[in-house]
Amino acid sequence: MTETDDIRLIERLRASDRGEREAAFAQLVDRYSRRIYWTVRKIVVSHHDADDVVQNVFMKVWSSADRFRGESGLFTWLYRIAVNESLSLIRSRRAGLFASLDDGGAAFDRIVGSEGLFDGEAIECALARAVARLPAKQRAVFTLRYWDEMPYEQMSAVLDTSVGALKASYHHAAAKVERWVREDVSGAVFTASEPSADDSGEK
Repeated sequence: MTETDDIRLIERLRASDRGEREAAFAQLVDRYSRRIYWTVRKIVVSHHDADDVVQNVFMKVWSSADRFRGESGLFTWLYRIAVNESLSLIRSRRAGLFASLDDGGAAFDRIVGSEGLFDGEAIECALARAVARLPAKQRAVFTLRYWDEMPYEQMSAVLDTSVGALKASYHHAAAKVERWVREDVSGAVFTASEPSADDSGEK
């Protein structure tokens, strides 16, 4: 998928002919929904919540395509909407699913264990619990960097935050996650090391 392809796709989304717009939208959803879903899922954890967020993302894309000015790439624009929707959901649900994580988080563990988000190994479940304990935006930073291996320059555009601040945020998040995983699984060796993605551009 090239930048030119994305530009053409956006142009079709803005077409006066509804049939052309709907075809372009279907192509957009087919091309990007899976990537968006798994990023959102790592942030919000629940499959049901992730589905809701992804639907909201694409509803916003459909309704706001005319306002997209191309100041960032289509991929970055989609991620920005997805992360903002995810953070909004986390903040609205903080008193629910994630509230008892420091006390073990039985409800959280049931979701992680039953929905197949991770492979079921103790250290993977501990990692999920640790990431979910992070403040909302720090969790998004960790997700985009650790799991998606997104370059900091692109993260800066998605999160509207400076590269330096993002590096500091990831460093602090990784240190907390490492400590919590080791406390959760006695004797675990876990390091949230920097991914190998090239920071000069998109993966």
